[in-house]
Amino acid sequence: MDGLYTKKVLQYFKHPKNMGVIKDADGIGRVGNKICGDLMQLYIKVKKDKKGRNIISDIKFQTFGCVAAISTSSMITTLAKGKTLEEALKVTKQDIVKSLGGLPAIKIHCSVLAADALSEAIFNYLLKNKLPIPKELQERHERIEKETKEIEERYKDYIKMEKKIWKMK
Repeated sequence: MDGLYTKKVLQYFKHPKNMGVIKDADGIGRVGNKICGDLMQLYIKVKKDKKGRNIISDIKFQTFGCVAAISTSSMITTLAKGKTLEEALKVTKQDIVKSLGGLPAIKIHCSVLAADALSEAIFNYLLKNKLPIPKELQERHERIEKETKEIEERYKDYIKMEKKIWKMK
């Protein structure tokens, strides 16, 4: 690595792929971390391939965050596009980090958010279409919901603490 980020991370940050919105998305995944400030929305379009399998025919993202957040969002879209839903769900944070040539340890959480955004978009698609949700995906969704609530509680505590500090000055 040259500096904090690899050339590939910087390339995906400066020239993100698949950035934008799909207005009639079949599934939307929203994840974020209020404490670090990264917010991601991932949109998927799902179509049947010639074998009758559901594939991600289009995928876009909107991310508010740091270099790593934008790069990992862009990378997850390139890794998932054209894959079946089952194949896309197997994309891990490690796959994202490896594809980017590495990330600083303090930025690994961005790859987790990107993988979570994809799984939430697929979960949303399956739920909206009343399709079976694999047990592992259901558990992942529940973990994401739990973590989101915990972060929101910590954020409220942080704001209370900050207000006390500012009143003291």
